[in-house]
Amino acid sequence: MESWINQRLARCALQRGWSDLVVGYTGYGSPTFVRVMARVLLVSETSAGHHPLSSTTLLDRRGWRNFFAPTHPYATVEVQIDGQSFEVVTDRSGYIDTRLPVSGLAPGWHTALLRCGDTDPTPTPIKIIAGDEDWGLVSDIDDTVITTFLPRPLLAAWNTFVLQESARQAVPGMSELYADLMADHPDAPVIYLSTGAWNTAPTLNRFLNHHHFPRGPLLLTDWGPTNSGWFRSGPEHKKTSLRDLALDFPNIKWILIGDDGQHDPALYGEFAEAHPDRVRVIGLRQLSATESVLAHGTTQTLAEIEAVETAVPVVRAPNGYRLLPKLRAALGRR
Repeated sequence: MESWINQRLARCALQRGWSDLVVGYTGYGSPTFVRVMARVLLVSETSAGHHPLSSTTLLDRRGWRNFFAPTHPYATVEVQIDGQSFEVVTDRSGYIDTRLPVSGLAPGWHTALLRCGDTDPTPTPIKIIAGDEDWGLVSDIDDTVITTFLPRPLLAAWNTFVLQESARQAVPGMSELYADLMADHPDAPVIYLSTGAWNTAPTLNRFLNHHHFPRGPLLLTDWGPTNSGWFRSGPEHKKTSLRDLALDFPNIKWILIGDDGQHDPALYGEFAEAHPDRVRVIGLRQLSATESVLAHGTTQTLAEIEAVETAVPVVRAPNGYRLLPKLRAALGRR
């Protein structure tokens, strides 16, 4: 049904003369591949604001509008990077998430150009990680870097449809914590892993930049239905993403940062138990009693409910300032 609706909406939009607009998401890669993530929307001249269409114009709009723009399923997108060109096809929801065999890129930031049809190319940042890099950080977002104080069922709607990123509160000390952990590893990856929808990526990126968090790719989800349910599984998305990162970067030992109000303790613990040589330390932000009740309906933390034994050190604190010395001690740093 979702596929049928998306295709009918795309057909109607194209008949009205609407144009393709590629929204690129920050990707990553290694000396042997690049992972390109993007979405193709259909927009009118009025919604774009001017021609040629610009993804910057769209991303400056309030987040809720991005949920109501029709997508272009099964559209062909040309990807150009380092003088090489590839053609990829969007999925039934208009998304691209593909790994391309681009080799020889130097570590650091690069730009891929994404074009659909006759539109101007969309510059999309790609972070290339050195093959011998052994340091990296994975961070949750809600209740880890952003303070929510909302019941979980209402969180996504509030953050997406109501609140501007400038009105959100950062968890105290977390940006300073990440800056300290990455200070000696400027080329190492920082990956933000969340169960939030890709539609919120522009708002989240602005929030992270506004509060001086390290720049890095977001790994979010498509909220559409699957063959077995109305919505995709958040925990399964995180499990799959951690597994993919382990495969993509076999030399990296990760620092995993999350909170004890969701399933991060169990998910990180299971990953560390299965791959103890791939995790340096797990850091958990401790939610207050009020936050815990709003997150999952009880003052007992999920770290207690879903505890997983692991040999990897696990440290806990209510904010970044208090978490930092514990992480430094676990990492053997002064």
